[in-house]
Amino acid sequence: MVQYNFKKITVVPNGKDFVDIILSRTQRQTPTVVHKGYAISRLRQFYMRKVKYTQQNFHEKLSTIVDEFPRLDDIHPFYGDLLHVLYNKDHYKLALGQINTARNLISKIAKDYVKLLKYGDSLYRCKSLKVAALGRMCTVMKRIGPSLAYLEQIRQHMARLPSIDPNTRTILICGYPNVGKSSFINKITRADVDVQPYAFTTKSLFVGHTDYKYLRYQVIDTPGILDRPFEDRNIIEMCSITALAHLRAAVLFFLDVSGSCGYSISQQAALFHSIKSLFMNKPLTIVCNKTDLQPLEGISEEDMKLVMEMKSEAMKTLVAQGGEATNDDDVLLTMSTLTEEGVIAVKNAACERLLNQRVEMKMKSKKINDCLNRFHVAMPKPRDQKERPPCIPQAVLEAKAKEAAEKEKRKTEKDLEDENGGAGVYSASLKKNYILANDEWKEDVLPEILDGHNVYDFIDPDILQRLEELEQEEGIRQAEEGDEDFEMDGEELTPEEKEALAEIRKKKSLLIQEHRMKKSTAESRPTVPRKFDKDRKFTTERMGRQLSAMGVDPSKAINRLRERSLSRRGRKRERSTDRGHDDGDAMDMDVDQPNKKLRLRSTSRSRSRSRPPNEVVPGEGFKDSVQKSKALKLFKKSAKKRNKDARRGEADRVIPTLKPKHLFSGKRSIGKTQRR
Repeated sequence: MVQYNFKKITVVPNGKDFVDIILSRTQRQTPTVVHKGYAISRLRQFYMRKVKYTQQNFHEKLSTIVDEFPRLDDIHPFYGDLLHVLYNKDHYKLALGQINTARNLISKIAKDYVKLLKYGDSLYRCKSLKVAALGRMCTVMKRIGPSLAYLEQIRQHMARLPSIDPNTRTILICGYPNVGKSSFINKITRADVDVQPYAFTTKSLFVGHTDYKYLRYQVIDTPGILDRPFEDRNIIEMCSITALAHLRAAVLFFLDVSGSCGYSISQQAALFHSIKSLFMNKPLTIVCNKTDLQPLEGISEEDMKLVMEMKSEAMKTLVAQGGEATNDDDVLLTMSTLTEEGVIAVKNAACERLLNQRVEMKMKSKKINDCLNRFHVAMPKPRDQKERPPCIPQAVLEAKAKEAAEKEKRKTEKDLEDENGGAGVYSASLKKNYILANDEWKEDVLPEILDGHNVYDFIDPDILQRLEELEQEEGIRQAEEGDEDFEMDGEELTPEEKEALAEIRKKKSLLIQEHRMKKSTAESRPTVPRKFDKDRKFTTERMGRQLSAMGVDPSKAINRLRERSLSRRGRKRERSTDRGHDDGDAMDMDVDQPNKKLRLRSTSRSRSRSRPPNEVVPGEGFKDSVQKSKALKLFKKSAKKRNKDARRGEADRVIPTLKPKHLFSGKRSIGKTQRR
């Protein structure tokens, strides 16, 4: 858990802004209206209040600055030395001391002037004392302007520092510049440290996090260190020295055996020996990097001798701290961050050694006795002399071996990409894992739009079942039509009438099929008006000829069509006396109707009539007309207020109140203070 969060420190304003903030707050939060006719006690109270309020604001702001900045003597030595390296501890303390002195001076000024204001004898005298008090406070703040600016720079820099917990499990990476430290931390953590092929790319501490055995480890990448005297090292190098000196961590000393970093193995060995005192009581591992350029076995004998000396020093350090080296290979490891060979092994070795050291330290501490008396490890008593070692069933071993073999055989998309030309050449197929009845269908191209229709609208997973149901229904319907006798109104038709009816039905089915074919194509268009019918396909003469050919009298149908067309054009209908028997009956019905409204409705059957608003249409979701009328009434009632406000809605660009009172009412006068 990180204990130090420097990002929460409040912003430090400069001297001028500080004065503006405090004086504007005093003007806003205290009364501003005063008259010379007031009693002298009221005048004194008025100006004393302003001086006290200003002093309190200055005190709060300055106290916040002094309290929020960390005290170097109270925080962890790592952060104390790091801040000393970055900002110079003496300058930092002087700046905070000046802030504290200014706070005390302002309190003293306010105390003195409040004492003088108690004896002010006029409005002018009280006002002059108030102005003098505020002026002296502002003068004090302007004098500490450089200290405020210095603290603001420190605050900004501290906010950019990484959040390092000095007490948690830590892996520290150190070595010469450009030996592969940042590449290693990028491989094992999610940190994104800049990597360049030149020295001192990393100029500050970087932190990443990795997991090992369900525990979180923080990995710290330090800037490169050069082999030179302590006093000659710059701030960048001193950050690394500070981390090595104060953090209890597993240290990885990186060694570039290829020499591509610009420094020989002898120079790197000299650096190791110069800072080896910082490795005391820390698990130390020497990591030989860039083995893809130069294997460790291929270096010269002199260089190998230097490496072995470093290894023996690391072993001495391990023995000195009370540990036992179970394997010499854990002290000297090789890897390559380019090919990632040995990267995970180095991480696991460092984490394992650090974990063992922390466990040993806890076991040696005094607190372990308080914990051990709570544990009891039960050991079963042997019932005979026969040994019973742990046994794993053969089936489990075979299954595990099979799983491991499959895992090795399986190729990932990354492997396939490397085999087929790399990124930009190989394109992964997203369809190869589709679960289909036939593997040959996986790469089939299915269009989204076909003949102006969305193809997916016509895809049904149960299409075959539905097609079979339709065929069964069609067979039943055809069987019913075949067995049906031609009857009309319960009377048997003559053979000529049967032939005419069969011809009409046949013609009707052909027209239906032709209409469906036209509708299913993309060329289906709305009906063309008669005046644009150049081919004259649909005329009354043609219809009359067809009906006459079938043996049907076409006169009634033609007269009805003409009357309907006349009524649509708005002409007045004329009642002809030479209508047929049916029209005579209609006339008789008109005369016999007692209600005029019913007579008019019966005479104008061809015109379309509007539906009453309360009539229930199937599919609307209403039980009856009463429920529908009630719903309509509620709807109109809810819309009444919205219609009444007209343009006063949320989306309208209107200013509801041109001069809101809370913005234009001015200062509060004497009297009630119910409106703030």
